[in-house]
Amino acid sequence: MVYVDPPAWPADGRLWSHLVSDVSYAELHAFAAGIGLPRRAFDRDHYDVPEERFATVVGHGARVVSSREIVIVLRRSGLRLPKHLAGARRQ
Repeated sequence: MVYVDPPAWPADGRLWSHLVSDVSYAELHAFAAGIGLPRRAFDRDHYDVPEERFATVVGHGARVVSSREIVIVLRRSGLRLPKHLAGARRQ
């Protein structure tokens, strides 16, 4: 399953969401590619999604959860990559 939090994170003059998987990075990358998110939007263990793409993400089946739940999903799945390992991006 793929999850997204509501756009609430400010950067570069807009709000952003986080898109994650509870299954695998392969599932996450496939979902992102299917809706046209560029691979450069992948950050350690999630995709950053600009607010104008939020409806598309949800329309393609991502489950909307709180930002707190995003972290819980990542930790439970074993896909959480701590910031200190940011240079070791998982594929």
